[in-house]
Amino acid sequence: MSSIKSGIIASTAMAFIATGAQADDLVIVDLSVANEITITALPGLSAATISGSDTTGFLLADFFNVAGTGSIFESGGVGDLTSAANGSDSSPGLFNSGGSFGLNVWSYTNDATSDFTAGQVAFSGTATWSLDPADYAEALNSGVSGDIYFAADSDDDIYGATYIGTWTTVPAPSSLALLGLGGVAAIRRRR
Repeated sequence: MSSIKSGIIASTAMAFIATGAQADDLVIVDLSVANEITITALPGLSAATISGSDTTGFLLADFFNVAGTGSIFESGGVGDLTSAANGSDSSPGLFNSGGSFGLNVWSYTNDATSDFTAGQVAFSGTATWSLDPADYAEALNSGVSGDIYFAADSDDDIYGATYIGTWTTVPAPSSLALLGLGGVAAIRRRR
């Protein structure tokens, strides 16, 4: 991780510790359907006021556990995911820049900007993208949560972007199966 990125993350963390503020989860990423990724807005509040280009979009930082191959470039999302202050264009894009750990959502509003206001709900709606099996496998090896930066489409943009909240994932099908097996084992031990 670059020293600039480390410094920004440390500064952001210190600001939240100093104020006692806690960031809200703004979106949930669902990988429970094979070869699909669905991102759904939560009622979380934006940590900052910012306006910028939706063609750059927002970055789910540290989504991938290893730097992406840059193969994800899906402009055919279906759904109405958008910033809560803007209308949806119903065709959001998904992007991973080669060498970036982040996953970018872009081109999702019905105008050229995306607006967030501190203390106001950040996102609304949901969107789903079909992924090829290799991209889906890469997504399954993702982190479980992380920060959201706007406007940013790759790790290189974090330095000049604004932290607005956090994201989290829903377990993938294999994770759900393992949780189920763990529950069965626990029940058998009690008998």
